[in-house]
Amino acid sequence: MSGGERLRAMVAMSGGVDSSVAALLAMRMGYDCTGVTMKLFEEDGGGAARVAASLGIPHIMIDFTNEFRENVIEPFVSSYEVGATPNPCVDCNIRLKFGLLFDYARDRGFDKLITGHYAKIVQDAEGSSGGLGGVRHYRLCRAADTDKDQSYFLYGIEPEKLVHIEFPLGGLTKNETRAFAAEAGFENADAKESQDICFVGEGGHAGFIESFRGMPPAPGNFVDTSGRVLGRHGGIVRYTIGQRKGLGYAAGRPVFVKEIRPETDEVVLADEEEIFASRIEITDVRWQSCGSPWRGCGFPAEPGAPDAPDASTVPFWAEIMIRYKARPAWAAVSPLPGGNLLAVFDEPVRAPAGGQSAVLYDGDLVVGGGRIV
Repeated sequence: MSGGERLRAMVAMSGGVDSSVAALLAMRMGYDCTGVTMKLFEEDGGGAARVAASLGIPHIMIDFTNEFRENVIEPFVSSYEVGATPNPCVDCNIRLKFGLLFDYARDRGFDKLITGHYAKIVQDAEGSSGGLGGVRHYRLCRAADTDKDQSYFLYGIEPEKLVHIEFPLGGLTKNETRAFAAEAGFENADAKESQDICFVGEGGHAGFIESFRGMPPAPGNFVDTSGRVLGRHGGIVRYTIGQRKGLGYAAGRPVFVKEIRPETDEVVLADEEEIFASRIEITDVRWQSCGSPWRGCGFPAEPGAPDAPDASTVPFWAEIMIRYKARPAWAAVSPLPGGNLLAVFDEPVRAPAGGQSAVLYDGDLVVGGGRIV
């Protein structure tokens, strides 16, 4: 970036090492940066404020606690109560970080929203670096570090927003990020990485739900696939499809959760070979983009593009991740009436869970995604 007035960037800063280094690199890229921390649950913003001060940039805090409760926590709790397995990080990205926060930044004249996600935004050859672009010019892709790639959580970003978003860590490994933090003297350079949902404490998701609702979940029966009662459980919110550990039931052999029936409060247990599935249905589909190979087989070039065929009638092939860190699996994808997708896998996949995200890829390129029904 050179010449003229510097572009203004709002950097989402959680206080962690990734967002801190994203701010550092954004400054080195020439942006005029302001750090922002979203108060979502119990954040105090102190760590982010200290990093911002060390970088010499302003820091502000925005209270989104009500919006977070409505758009993330309530759907999270409600999903478990109906036997599904929610993906709150996807909801938070869609509704808050790249929804409310994105709008907040644009409304105040910022050119870019920068975050510490491990993902890439790649520009088409058709685009130009100074253009306002849109879905034809900017593509969401996997990060260079496949172990840290977070594109799975980002499929729901509206494609037209990508021109105004930057992921400085997309080409880095986690070790390289920590090295930048150590070089800059950040207090969080060696901080332990959190593996948990940000608002769920030591009691796990079931303990959080009980506290949130102010009452214990209704108990019910463990049953086998024939309906035979095997024992009692402490509430369906404690379980997810494919679960083996922490069942509270000893079968004398490994058994897994195959199905959750909220209407009868039953949890169906089965042997591992019975939890594989050959097909899934995907709802709430969001198209992200697609690469040139898709255009050759009739896949829509972009949602809404004038030369795009009807996405509800065009079958195609894609690699699909049915959960974060899952191995991508090839599937034939057929659009269904009403906008849902049917994915039939080459080989059965293990324990697809309703409520989790299924994200479609063309190599490193994110095609789109949605929720498993």
